[in-house]
Amino acid sequence: MPIKYIPYTPNTIEGQAILDNITRTQRVLRYRDNGQVYNRIKRGMPYYEVETVEQVGGSSDNLVIRGECISACAYLKEQNIKVDLVYIDPPFASGADYAKKVYIRKNPKLAEKIKEAEQEMEMDELKAFEETMYGDIWKKEDYLNWMYENLQAIKSIMSETSSIYVHIDWHIGHYVKILMDEVFGEESFINEIIWCYSRPSISNQKHFTKLHDTIFLYVKNRDSYTINTNDVRIEYSDKTKERNKYGSGGSKYSGNSTERVTHAEGKIPGDYWYIPMVVGNANENVSYSTQKPEALLDRIIKASSNKNMVVADFFGGSGVTAKVTNNLERKFIHADIGINSIQTTRDRLLVEKANFKIKEIRDGVSLFRNPQQTMDKLAKLISGLQQNVEGVSKFWFGALNDSKLGTIPVFVPDLIDSKQKVLDIPTINRIINEEIQNLSITAKKVIIYYIDIDDEKELRKFIKDNNLTTVDVELKDLKNLLHETVVNDKAEFICEKIKVTNGDKNLFDTDDTKDFYNVSINRFVSDRLIQKINAFNEKGNLQSLRGGKAFSPISISEEGLELIELISLDCQNKKGQWFSSTEIKIDKLGYVIINGEKSKNFWDGTIHSKENPLRIKIRNISGDEIIESIV
Repeated sequence: MPIKYIPYTPNTIEGQAILDNITRTQRVLRYRDNGQVYNRIKRGMPYYEVETVEQVGGSSDNLVIRGECISACAYLKEQNIKVDLVYIDPPFASGADYAKKVYIRKNPKLAEKIKEAEQEMEMDELKAFEETMYGDIWKKEDYLNWMYENLQAIKSIMSETSSIYVHIDWHIGHYVKILMDEVFGEESFINEIIWCYSRPSISNQKHFTKLHDTIFLYVKNRDSYTINTNDVRIEYSDKTKERNKYGSGGSKYSGNSTERVTHAEGKIPGDYWYIPMVVGNANENVSYSTQKPEALLDRIIKASSNKNMVVADFFGGSGVTAKVTNNLERKFIHADIGINSIQTTRDRLLVEKANFKIKEIRDGVSLFRNPQQTMDKLAKLISGLQQNVEGVSKFWFGALNDSKLGTIPVFVPDLIDSKQKVLDIPTINRIINEEIQNLSITAKKVIIYYIDIDDEKELRKFIKDNNLTTVDVELKDLKNLLHETVVNDKAEFICEKIKVTNGDKNLFDTDDTKDFYNVSINRFVSDRLIQKINAFNEKGNLQSLRGGKAFSPISISEEGLELIELISLDCQNKKGQWFSSTEIKIDKLGYVIINGEKSKNFWDGTIHSKENPLRIKIRNISGDEIIESIV
């Protein structure tokens, strides 16, 4: 459970227009106990234990945090870290399911014999588990509650001269604008920026093509905030240059009784930005479905921060904010709940030779890539669970059918909603005094799963004293269920000392004769990936039999090395924080990237080290990682 709760401060701005259909941060619940009326209030950001899992490069204040926005802000506030600029590109409540393609690598044992450049795996069933980065599926009220808490948390760690850019679209942007007025104050609103881009239209579509997103710019203090519009001037067109003929310091042009002043470096952008959505070049493209172009962040960061200021992105996605911030010599904080985001950002920053720490918030749910995936998986993990059971409302995750007890409703906390992660008296009170009594079936028992529990002794006493029904309430720790079902990948490898001579530049960039270490990966097994590949093949074969196009199934060698994406060796630490002394990443075409440097060599199943490796980390093509000791 959280170590403590850190207050949201300062409070919202009074006297602003507000939305009256969301509950907001403070949870006030009134309940009776022995004739007395009690108010129970839970407020603040949950502060969990935070572990440094990896140090990349030298010492630095730059951070990559795996965790929710609210928990990340709680950590920053506890550490007294203030941010000077915030850019967030949160889910848009669009109903979309964002996923990544998974590429099968070449078998390094047969690399010369394989002619195909790549095999691509993409299917609905895989999206739901292995490929899903996050699910953007919300009820409007739930989304606004969630967004309100995030904005409050972010505001609490913003410096007095800071700005926040909230990137949103037409689905929910108009509501978010009202929330921002409430949280930051209408007078703190600076700009509504329209980011325009190109996209092909569809023949006979019944609407105008949607070609823009909206970015709201607010500041913490209207009287004192960082703004550098001169740093983001846009070069004039050749026609304008010729017409005005300005000099190096800017000049005046007179004609037809009109006087114009033109700046040599171009014009200050308006609030209508045309920046192509297509990522500019191969080096920039990291194959992340919600990736934004670097040019967009370059303009924002230059305009609203100075060198050495702290720039934060709490829905960091592909890591574009961190990457551009580092290039512009600012300090970055990247936070995201998804492991794909953390891995993509880490690898992207490694190429840039950035220094940073990777931290993980220990909030009890770290087994799957993100909360959405966990929720999707839970329906299969709870043995016998049926969903959409008649007479059981959607408050319940589903129900079990017992021969003696009949229907048993099951409650599982929604891990997307941070308030539900801790089972407390307000939640239990709602269950026993509302939800159980509202069941349209006769239930003898309900099961309540939890991730964290507030005060178990007090909670059980509250149930005993306040449960006026005859329904038995059973509490179960959800973490136990998750731990029992996770099967880690397995690897077989051999580490040998070798002697390298004649300055083997490809491996070690040295002219010395010296002992080195060679780790050969002989076999890699990922039960989870194999199950998904088998399901993909079965689905493809079935469609082919029904008259679809010919299907070419994915086959994996006995060694299974095609399922490996990254291998890293730690030559410093036997346990605890990871330090990558050397690493290789295999791109989707099978080429090796050595310590962030691309090569034209195919992976041969080995990794080499100048020092004695103590541990090995292996990441599969879907992002799962294992760490093994090297004897």
